[in-house]
Amino acid sequence: MSTYDPAALECLAAIVEEGGFERAAQRLNVTQSAVSQRLRALEAQVGSVLIVRSRPLRPTSAGQLLLKHTKQMRLLRADLERDLQELAPSPRGGGREEERISIAINADSIATWALDALHDLVRQRLPLEIIVDDQDFTQEWLRSGQVLGCVTTLKQALRGCKMVPLGAMHYVAVASAAYAEKHLPGGLTAHNFREVSYLSFNRKDDMAAEFVARAFGLKRVGLNHLFVPSSEGQLHAVRASWAVGVMPELLVRSGLADGSLVDIAPGQSLPIQLCWHCWNLESEVLDQLTQALTEAAERSLTARA
Repeated sequence: MSTYDPAALECLAAIVEEGGFERAAQRLNVTQSAVSQRLRALEAQVGSVLIVRSRPLRPTSAGQLLLKHTKQMRLLRADLERDLQELAPSPRGGGREEERISIAINADSIATWALDALHDLVRQRLPLEIIVDDQDFTQEWLRSGQVLGCVTTLKQALRGCKMVPLGAMHYVAVASAAYAEKHLPGGLTAHNFREVSYLSFNRKDDMAAEFVARAFGLKRVGLNHLFVPSSEGQLHAVRASWAVGVMPELLVRSGLADGSLVDIAPGQSLPIQLCWHCWNLESEVLDQLTQALTEAAERSLTARA
């Protein structure tokens, strides 16, 4: 089996992660010509093109396999760094910039419970990178080898990975008190839900439509959306009376308690079951990430959807 140059593998990863040759060169502190040479040498060794020169750049199937291998090597080095740190503590801490430990988490989990879960690991100088995406799509980052773990709604473990159920995050429909009084004085119903706008992260976010369909027993609904790609930003927009927000109860709990926000569909909630997926490897770093996330989820999420 071929032995691949670690510098070339990190070069490939830098091109994909930075989205181009110039930024990869800046991160690796080498010339852009050196980046191209390393990639060409790696492609010659593999016998296959590894990067599709498109906009944006993307790895080929062979490139994805090597990218996954590179991430696994980073994980092994992170485990070694932690073991050596215990034997001979030093003030250096952290890994090299190109050796970040990447995980994918949905924005609502980041805004509510997940950051608290990772607090101790960050204080231990784990070189963490969090990639945000919709909970229905974070597994694609893991499937392509770009992260070593993800929080997702997928319940079946991916090949070569293990899965741990985290619990359910419950979503409720809320509006500012002023918006509710003006537009929905009787609350959200099957007859008026099309008369208001709903906040969404982007065009692939179907949370609001799923909530309305489930609440009123409908198969398909069409809604008027305003797009705000941030959980905290959506909360700000709801408070500013932009639209209705279908948001985690964890995030709006204080607003409901003080009356600044109104539950416009009392008794209705949409439970979204979350799971943690990660590579099935023996790794202290992975074990600690898994333990931290599952313990935090037990405190914040409900056991069943």
